[in-house]
Amino acid sequence: MNVLLDHLPEFRDGFIGTVLLTAASALLAMVLGLVMAGFRVSPVPPLRFFGTAWVTLFRNTPLTLLFLVAWFVVPAVFGTGMSPWTKALLALGFYTSAFVCEAVRSGVSTVPLGQAEAARSLGMTFFQTLRLIVLPQATRTVVPPLSSIFIALTKNSAIAGAFSVTELFGVQKLLSDKGFAIAPIFLWVALAYLVITFTISGLFRLLERRLEVAR
Repeated sequence: MNVLLDHLPEFRDGFIGTVLLTAASALLAMVLGLVMAGFRVSPVPPLRFFGTAWVTLFRNTPLTLLFLVAWFVVPAVFGTGMSPWTKALLALGFYTSAFVCEAVRSGVSTVPLGQAEAARSLGMTFFQTLRLIVLPQATRTVVPPLSSIFIALTKNSAIAGAFSVTELFGVQKLLSDKGFAIAPIFLWVALAYLVITFTISGLFRLLERRLEVAR
């Protein structure tokens, strides 16, 4: 308890940093994942190829390698100076978007084909059909796997602590380097991660119940 109370500002900043990084990465992953899912089910071959290549690349690339690319390759190629937080956001968001894409695509496949055919017979375009007809119905199926994906994202954000980003794992590394006992530090960090993951799980459980009532 003394470790927590004596270094409460550090734990607070790390907790807030993890929450903000997770939330921003989840938002980026959702946007990219929805776009790539649309590409994956698109009738246009180049879009389908691009969506498939995106998912294949990011699902099969280790997240640590993406962090290294964001830190050393992207600045060298594009010559842009980005903050460590932004680099972590891009690495986590791009990586997670591949899993979001597959979850959404699986949900889209559960919608009867007749729904899309009826929309096209009414003169709707592909993207109108996807946005107005298919995705609203697929949401019920997509919500449960998204919960697991974002919980995994929360835990994956710990990698950012090794790259000078203020978050919970970074706090553990900082205090351990100062010579404090590792066990109590890990205990409080683990409890903080549990608070975040249980909150995400609870929010998605509430969303599932709302959608079940709507059904």
